[in-house]
Amino acid sequence: MSKRDNHLLILDMLESASRIMTYTEGLSYDEFINDQKTLDAVVRNFEILGEASNRVLPDFQIENPQIPWKQLKGYRNRLIHEYFGVDYQIVWEIIQSDLDHLIEELREIKNSGSN
Repeated sequence: MSKRDNHLLILDMLESASRIMTYTEGLSYDEFINDQKTLDAVVRNFEILGEASNRVLPDFQIENPQIPWKQLKGYRNRLIHEYFGVDYQIVWEIIQSDLDHLIEELREIKNSGSN
């Protein structure tokens, strides 16, 4: 397995979060839950987001407490290990209430050049 540095992992996180926002832009909850391709794409990108966040070095996580590292890892674990139990209402709520802020924070880290 190749090792990616923190900067690349932040870029992975930012790309996945941005893709989720793009895939769900303009959708209502009903449209979201009735579009299997979008559901699959969103869940996959949440998995990538969580996996990348889990690989960020602990010191970097401590230096950037504005990112909910544990929540991202926990959510990824739930998606990976509960194949038939994804709660799309929770997924939707995270998209609607948390993802924009996460993207802003990730962009700030990216632009600061911290590594």
